[in-house]
Amino acid sequence: MDKHEWLAQQFEANRTHLQAVAYRMLGRLDEADDAIQEAWLRLSRSDMSEITNLGGWLTTVVARICLDMLRQRQSRREESLEASVSEPGTQSSGGIDPEQEAMLADSVGLALLVVLDTLSPAERLAFVLHDIFAMPFEEIAPMVERSETATRQLASRARRRVRGEAMVKDPDLPASRHVVDAFLAAARDGDFNALLTVLDPEIVFRIDGATSPKGLSREIHGAQAVARQFKGRAQGFRVALANGAVALIVAPRGQLFLVLTLTIRNGKIAEIEAVADKARLRQFDLAILDDE
Repeated sequence: MDKHEWLAQQFEANRTHLQAVAYRMLGRLDEADDAIQEAWLRLSRSDMSEITNLGGWLTTVVARICLDMLRQRQSRREESLEASVSEPGTQSSGGIDPEQEAMLADSVGLALLVVLDTLSPAERLAFVLHDIFAMPFEEIAPMVERSETATRQLASRARRRVRGEAMVKDPDLPASRHVVDAFLAAARDGDFNALLTVLDPEIVFRIDGATSPKGLSREIHGAQAVARQFKGRAQGFRVALANGAVALIVAPRGQLFLVLTLTIRNGKIAEIEAVADKARLRQFDLAILDDE
């Protein structure tokens, strides 16, 4: 057996673990596979005499690659609001089997993936490597270019978000949930009149620039105009708590793309704000609410 065959054999023995790390870091199977392929290329060009623990070396390399990919992702806008509302998660790039990715997302847990997607790249790496894969902080710290103490703090902040430690601010959560569920049902059924019954006549729908192909923020006023935006859509929305209040999220395959914050007055939705800007998304403390 030559060196290349031996390396390939050792790499395949670690592939399942590496995919688990990369998927939890990136939340997308196609990107996880890209990270693993890049790790193989780096391994094939490396001096094996300097590698004492191949599994640990590969984990570190994959984690660093994922960290770079997450940082690059922050500045990208991949979908429009309209596409996310009407057909979330229906396409899969790079030839990835959507069913395979859905199964993997289910195995990790949608709620965990959604919350992980709100973390900064460094927080996500620290939490995933330490809390999920038990890597010591002294090995993680050089990857995020921080001290061991600062790296512990990154993981601690991430842990609080994952555990959903935000206080519930909505004083009447059941009533708010009832209004939101009625809104979702009407939107999904395309029932225009039912939408009008749950929307305040003077409702304002604010859309941030990150959801627009032209990067422009805009506002839509009035129940009829807002109802037209949601009629027959919202199949991909999930009910969640965002900073302690009932909200809606769009998270295809567990990758958080959009949060709709809702202001409810007198039993009707008076304001909706669509937030897709990555920096703003990371400021939300999210908890997924079970379907009723």
